[in-house]
Amino acid sequence: MRLMGALGRLASARPGLPRTRRGQRRLVQALMVASVVALSPAAWLHTTADARVRTTADAPARDVAVVFGAGLWQGRPSPYLAHRLDAAAELYRAGKVRVVLVTGDNSRVEYDEPDAMRAYLTGRGVPDGRIVSDYAGFDTWDSCVRAKKIFGVDRAVLVSQGFHIRRAIALCRSAGIDAYGVGVDAVHDVTWYYGGTREVFAAGKALLDTVFEPDPHFLGPRETGVTEALTADLTAEGAAG
Repeated sequence: MRLMGALGRLASARPGLPRTRRGQRRLVQALMVASVVALSPAAWLHTTADARVRTTADAPARDVAVVFGAGLWQGRPSPYLAHRLDAAAELYRAGKVRVVLVTGDNSRVEYDEPDAMRAYLTGRGVPDGRIVSDYAGFDTWDSCVRAKKIFGVDRAVLVSQGFHIRRAIALCRSAGIDAYGVGVDAVHDVTWYYGGTREVFAAGKALLDTVFEPDPHFLGPRETGVTEALTADLTAEGAAG
């Protein structure tokens, strides 16, 4: 009733709003429906993925970690991407994963997320032979589908920010990967809050992706990089390094 009264007062000041009680009631109903539509996908993500979110300390052992791109600054990983890569390196050093699949955007010659991610990881002790690059991970769904269909990943630990990791888990599971996720968070700055807000709307697209399962922007032929990395001789790698 208070909301209806407030709408009535607002309608007096704003000619475009409904003035009748019936019109105001319909407006309230429309706002409620819009809120449910906007929030339901986010609730679905939490229901689907909450139980599979882990830290680097309690993440399950998996052959592969998948790190999603998060932008470059002057050719180097952005702070957000660096935090993801630090977590992946920690998982590798702890023996939780054996291979790191870095997936990101290389749609332009001058912009190469996977190679920048590879350089960062090797600088933190991950052998180059244990890193596999996916150059066509243009969005989360594409990265998940390609990890499964192109690189043959069946089980993985996903690494991303906390506001994104649930969507990544839900999409990779829909793509056929038994996925757990490590959510890493830096300082809650403006970018973090923007990312969290963006996820409310991205959840809707994620739900549609799981229902309709669209083809990635680029699929391409099967690649053996993950299989080869898993069977690589680490002793030989160490000697080569």
